[in-house]
Amino acid sequence: MLWGIIFSIAAGVAMSLQGVMNTRLGEGIGNMEANAFVQATAFVLSLLVLAFYRQGSFNELGQVNKLYWLGGVFGVVITVTVMLGIKNLGPTAAISVILISQLTAAALIDAFGLMGSERVAFTWSKYAGLALMTGGMLLFKWKV
Repeated sequence: MLWGIIFSIAAGVAMSLQGVMNTRLGEGIGNMEANAFVQATAFVLSLLVLAFYRQGSFNELGQVNKLYWLGGVFGVVITVTVMLGIKNLGPTAAISVILISQLTAAALIDAFGLMGSERVAFTWSKYAGLALMTGGMLLFKWKV
């Protein structure tokens, strides 16, 4: 569990840093150009890591549900929408909205057991948590 927390913290920090860096890159060279550059860089680095660290085989790709092949498409959607969100809302508000929407989507995936996930009940405490996060984001952005 500790490693899961550590990896999740690293992912959150990296996503926030990447979002701001991509936004600034997009302001300099254009959003779609920045997206292409970011995706190309990620592709090259992924191939480099793959050369040294393998866990499976591309031969099994045909055995996986074809719906899951669309995960890479979301990489493009995420990169572009994070850049546009940060550009229009600023880093803190954009990341807050992103976190709330991520949590809501994850809760729905859990609640309905989507994509092979184990079903986890969406109880009143989870609704309260979402409401508190939303209230906190609104309070954070409230200008007095």
